[in-house]
Amino acid sequence: METTTVLKPRRFDFELGAGVTLAADVFGADRLGVVILAHGGGQTRHSWAGAAQKLAAEGWEVIALDLRGHGDSSWAPGGDYGIERFAADLVEVARRQRRGAHLVGASLGGLAGLVAETQVAPGVFRSLTLVDIVPRMEPTGVARIMGFMAANLEQGFESLEAAAEAIAAYVPHRPRPTDLSGLRKNLRLGDDGRYRWHWDPSFASGVRRDRTEDGMAALEERAARIQIPVHLIRGRLSELVSSEAARAFIERIPGGVLTDVAGAAHMIAGDRNDRFTDAVLSFLSSVAELAE
Repeated sequence: METTTVLKPRRFDFELGAGVTLAADVFGADRLGVVILAHGGGQTRHSWAGAAQKLAAEGWEVIALDLRGHGDSSWAPGGDYGIERFAADLVEVARRQRRGAHLVGASLGGLAGLVAETQVAPGVFRSLTLVDIVPRMEPTGVARIMGFMAANLEQGFESLEAAAEAIAAYVPHRPRPTDLSGLRKNLRLGDDGRYRWHWDPSFASGVRRDRTEDGMAALEERAARIQIPVHLIRGRLSELVSSEAARAFIERIPGGVLTDVAGAAHMIAGDRNDRFTDAVLSFLSSVAELAE
């Protein structure tokens, strides 16, 4: 019977200055290149565990980050969670890689990558994979996501099971896990015995300020000038990115690639990890071939 080798990640901290340190798990060795994984808002680096393992097994060095204010990374001094700050953090991590890096960003991580590539430091990444995120997001989808993040923000959950019930209600299409050890990594246990999401509560209000209609329209215009390979992976059940918005966005980018993952909603890596990772690997292989 075939066995799967589980790679143990190496813990690494990126000291970025101004009181911000980003925690990371690093998988594999740089045989084909470096891939930075940037999670969505309210998540942590552990959201990528399955994808990171498979990418590393194929020869990529994988850096799974906790974004500022999330997981084991620093909470931003003064609650500085503007999208340009997340973008600048990703730029700094990419610049510290000897041969550069490809970015795979989900939701917030993808939006930050898009801002980095169009505004902060064009050309900093070798390629950009956006996971269920475009500038023209569906307002109802945004409201639903923000509502889920705001619920139980202060009072938390009395147990892991209660948190699992809240997630199950939010993603009813996904089978509820029987093992809650993975969920524990996305929660912190307070002195009062209650579990709360593993991120700075001030993040939710701080990141909202940048998502104006005019700001997103300007971002869409700048995206048309991107010079690196771009891959958009959309969940076919996504409440945030419509099929029309996905096609319209990717058609503006020369050579842009669109993958539509059946059976997945906004959190594609959690819904259909194998299909998601295969799509990422296929795109990265095509980019590597172009570079040869």
